[in-house]
Order: sequence, then C-alpha cells, then structure tokens
Amino acid sequence: MNSFFITGTDTDVGKTYVTAGLAVTLRKMGINVGVMKPFAAGTAQRNGFKSEDVEILSNAAKVDDPESLVNPQFFPIPASPYTAYKKLKIKPKVSTVLTNFKKLSKLHDLILVEGMGGLMTPILKNYSIASLIKDMNIPTVIVTSSRIGTVNHTLMTCIMCKKYKIPIKGIIINNFEDGYSVPQLKKDLEDLTGVKVLGSIPFIKNMSDASLNRIFKKNLDMNRLLK
Repeated sequence: MNSFFITGTDTDVGKTYVTAGLAVTLRKMGINVGVMKPFAAGTAQRNGFKSEDVEILSNAAKVDDPESLVNPQFFPIPASPYTAYKKLKIKPKVSTVLTNFKKLSKLHDLILVEGMGGLMTPILKNYSIASLIKDMNIPTVIVTSSRIGTVNHTLMTCIMCKKYKIPIKGIIINNFEDGYSVPQLKKDLEDLTGVKVLGSIPFIKNMSDASLNRIFKKNLDMNRLLK
C-alpha cells in the first residue's frame, strides 16, 4: 500500500488539518496508518510535542511513535529549514528524515507525510521539499485552497511535480474561505492540469474523530486515493 506526501500550494492552506482528516478516515477504514512531519518550525509548545502540527497528526492517527521519529527536526523559529540553517546554524538532517521514514514504514501499512510550505520550500540550497518527496519515492497529494490565485499556485505546483517526476495522486480543495465556486474550480483545475480533484473539504469546526471521519468520507473519493 502506497504512502503519501501531503504537500500544499503554499503555506497556510490547511495541510495539517487535511492530513489529520485523512489519518482519522483511513484508521476508521481499518488501515494501520502512521504519520510524519519531517521538518517543523515555530515557537515550541510548553507541554507535549514541540510542534502543535505534530501533536494534531499523532492524535489523529492514534499512534504512540516517539516524537523524534515522527518529527526528526524542529526549528524554533517560523522559517524554512534553509533559513533556519542560515540563522541558527542548525543543519537540516535529510538522511535522518529518510531513515525515519523507512522505520515508520515498517511499523505501519501506510504513512502520511506532511510537508512544510509549498513544493519548492528550500531545505538546503539545492534541495527542496520536492527533492525530499523524490528521495522518499512516494506519490503526493496536493492541498490547495479556493481563494483567488489558487489556479496559478496549483498549476505551478503540478508543473514542478512533473519536472521532478513526482506522481500526483490527486488534488484536495480546502474550501475554508471565500473565493472561487468549488464546482467551477474543480472543473478548471482538472482541465488545466489533467489531475483528478479528489474532493473539497469545507471549513472544519469540530476536530473530533467522528466529525472528521464523516466530513472526509462524504467529501473525498477515498477509493480513488487508495486505488
């Protein structure tokens, strides 16, 4: 069973919430799902996981994998790994990330790997999130928004996936703010990219298992995702 890298067309498009919803839904389908966020950044939480995103993902998947395995590296400033490297002199540990991914893959049937920012977010000078996906050798799911400008961002993301020879499993529209009509956006994106839109997720108010499972089963083509 394929693992998936959940990437976004930009930062703040809802990758974490989409990944959490997928983790809950797959788990409810009887799949032993694991989660991973190779790099996280920001202000560390005082209790529990350093990264709130990692905590959300681990809770959604109901895993007890060590934080150091799920999130190999946390940077205590809101920046890309490359910028954190330059400012803090903390070198991104790409080899550790790839090793941890292999370890998690032996513990679970399927891993949902959440990226940081967009596809070209720099990790090292000549190594981006796209490079990492390529090295993991897994397909990606692209999370986009419904806001104006998303067509441009989604097209560029798909073009870079093609350049890096990264298979795209599908696009998920995170419809959490005003913008395009979703039916029209779905049609335009599929026509322009040739990539299937798996569905559209409405604004999520309730992050409970029952709520996420209901929303994702209703609004996403899970069978196509797993096909």
